[in-house]
Amino acid sequence: MKILFIGGTGLISSACSELAIQRGHDLTLLNRSASTKYPVPVGATVLQADIHADEAGLSALLATQRFDVVVDWIAFTVEDIERDLRLFRGKTDQFVFISSASAYQKPPQHYMITEETPLENPFWQYSRDKIACENRLMQAYREDGFPVTIIRPSLTYGPSQIALCVNSWQHPWTVIERMKHGQKIIVPGDGTSLWVMTWHEDFAVGLLGLLGNPKAIGEAFQITSDEVLSWNQIYLEVYKALGLEPNIVHVASELITAYDEHALGSLIGDKVNSVAFDNSKIKRFVPEYDCKVNWAEGCRRTLAWFESHPEFQTVDEGSNQLWDTILSAYEGAFPRKD
Repeated sequence: MKILFIGGTGLISSACSELAIQRGHDLTLLNRSASTKYPVPVGATVLQADIHADEAGLSALLATQRFDVVVDWIAFTVEDIERDLRLFRGKTDQFVFISSASAYQKPPQHYMITEETPLENPFWQYSRDKIACENRLMQAYREDGFPVTIIRPSLTYGPSQIALCVNSWQHPWTVIERMKHGQKIIVPGDGTSLWVMTWHEDFAVGLLGLLGNPKAIGEAFQITSDEVLSWNQIYLEVYKALGLEPNIVHVASELITAYDEHALGSLIGDKVNSVAFDNSKIKRFVPEYDCKVNWAEGCRRTLAWFESHPEFQTVDEGSNQLWDTILSAYEGAFPRKD
């Protein structure tokens, strides 16, 4: 197949790019710059352009091209989708939109999430934007036959991301550095809410299996692991992998968000809600889909990657100071024992 990835060198998309090349597809990446963490796979073609900045130039660049599949990894707003509709209507047999499982109803009415779970998230603008994107694409499918397939990943991670719910996304080594120095680590709530972690190469098998499948048109799919763990288990596995004694402090999510407004979406609008995902639909469409990397293995792979890439062992001092402030406020609420 002739495939276009808009993006393609990010945390999740890089694994999909690698698998597409391994499977012999003709892959083109539309990217404004090469990633230093995940380079372009050998055999892929690169169109260097910024899709957000120069639609006219990109339209001219793509004028003579047609793709069997287009996957947009970096569409976040309805404006992005309107641009994609202008660029790719009539130029592809399948347009894949990467949405988010955070778009599902929060708080959830039922712990088991299916593709039919309502889309409603009053806590996170990111999720509401993804919902609006889905709605616009499904409107285009119903009215014009635009060949959309919607994908909803949950917390999908790879070697360069330490996927803990209170961490610095841009500097994920920060929490590991705290662990190594015996500093206190915040876990939201009492740590018993359930969550699902998905290794990026496992996700790639599900996604690639849907590409070029006409039965996937007009459908939405969640692609996640079946392994369900509490946040306590997730954090303790990292300590175990490091060979360290845990130093965890459970802090109410509401207190965390009182000091960190960005946590309102990522915690209360997402990760502190107990969820499990019913993956029967993706397995029905892609029988080979089977997550092989559990969290115990995945977190060790991630730690090993950082150990071999010390240039990415960067620390977010702003997050460190914020967490210490939250911990001080939490501990100050208890009666003194002296």
